[in-house]
Amino acid sequence: MANKNIINFIFEMKQLSRIKHEGWRMIGIEDPESVADHSLRSAQIGFILAKLEEYENPCEVCSMIVFHDMAESRIGDVHRVANRYIEVEEEKVVEEQTRKLDEIGEEIFEMWKQAENRSTAAGIIARDANWLDMAFTAKAYMEIGYKYAKDWMNNIEKSLKTKSAKELFNELKRSDSNEWWQKLKKMKK
Repeated sequence: MANKNIINFIFEMKQLSRIKHEGWRMIGIEDPESVADHSLRSAQIGFILAKLEEYENPCEVCSMIVFHDMAESRIGDVHRVANRYIEVEEEKVVEEQTRKLDEIGEEIFEMWKQAENRSTAAGIIARDANWLDMAFTAKAYMEIGYKYAKDWMNNIEKSLKTKSAKELFNELKRSDSNEWWQKLKKMKK
């Protein structure tokens, strides 16, 4: 395999940090997170979720998630309303992105398909982690007054498959996104 293909692929993946999660703009978020931001926390959630589900290889789940939104480096983040009118061939994009990477590309493409289709236990966990990240983001937006983020919460709740993801989601609904740091402030006496 030509190293140039790997170099180009890595440069292309950088685009994910420049592409914003466009769906949040529908509720008035002016500067939403990037796709890369979403992928990072989704992978972190994926590791935790895999451990909670007692899945033997949580790193496999993380790898799936890291590559799950890679097509967006070429097509952008097409939100659900736009999807109503635009037919996006994500699988074609991912196949083209990975084709010149030989065995590495085949492995990435296979992981992408497992997560996209929820065709394996790892793929199901990966997809749930992806949804949970969106739920955490929606919850934080709701707390600062974006009431329509509740739509994300309602849709995500219906989409979760694993027992652990459902339990985390239920706890998330009762949580405050700022609670984690409230007792960490150090005040001078």
